[in-house]
Amino acid sequence: MSRSSLFPGRLGLAESRIPHADRHGLLWLSRGNLYVDDGTLHFLAAKSDLFKPGVYAIPYQSVSMILMGPGTTVSHDALRILARHGTLLAAIGEGGIRFYTAPPMGQGHSDVARSHARLWADEEIRLGVARRMYAFRFGRVLPHRDITVLRGIEGGRVKSMYKTHAEKYGIPWRGRRYDRQNPGANDIPNQALNHAATFVESAADIAVAAVGALPPLGFIHEDSSNAFTLDIADLWRDEFTVPLAFSVARKVLDDPEKLLEREIRFTAAAWFRKRKLIPAMIDRIKELLHVDDDRGGHP
Repeated sequence: MSRSSLFPGRLGLAESRIPHADRHGLLWLSRGNLYVDDGTLHFLAAKSDLFKPGVYAIPYQSVSMILMGPGTTVSHDALRILARHGTLLAAIGEGGIRFYTAPPMGQGHSDVARSHARLWADEEIRLGVARRMYAFRFGRVLPHRDITVLRGIEGGRVKSMYKTHAEKYGIPWRGRRYDRQNPGANDIPNQALNHAATFVESAADIAVAAVGALPPLGFIHEDSSNAFTLDIADLWRDEFTVPLAFSVARKVLDDPEKLLEREIRFTAAAWFRKRKLIPAMIDRIKELLHVDDDRGGHP
């Protein structure tokens, strides 16, 4: 390996290349040191399952966001260079299952945020975006134009989804329950759903930050400071959150020695990387907000 080669992966996928025109180019770093040497950003990587040890030159000018996983450190000079070039840096959990921080360095443009704000500010257009989100889940556009009615229909669909997946994985299911005061008091399936939802929401946090959208401006969720993040995470409830939760719950029920949080954390990280969840979320956000790669696609 050469002393300084281009970092080969995106989100830990060595076979992926980051096209310069790709507005959501991401670099995954873990177990190493991010630093500056002679004006160039480098990553000194330890041996891991994702890539070989060595020193890699980071093409930060063409990357929108660097994701720092466990076991990484960063120098002050590295932060200074990233801030100067508008490259976002986020500290995340293994595979993107946690979103700890993303310094508000900005991406040098506000078009995504402005498009998001315009869509949200018009009540009729906001409802249209919400209906598109429900269409992604149902596989068709529902005729209803009342958000309360749509939420009620979705609630019934989710109950049926829980029952279907519980039967698939042989999970004893007595309904969705969540005691905020004592989360550990919930049964194994409900605890698993809580963990899985948190991890998928973290992936959505990363995607929203990478695009430069506005977390508080949700189209379905309203009151939360990360309402739009919750909107995006819910789009993957059927495909990711519930299967992830119930499949791991089954393993823990079969082997009580397994620690639920640990098992679901590692499984989530593997699923996120293998199925490219975060890039898929970014593409969906850009589609919803009418943002194209030319940065001019406003409705």
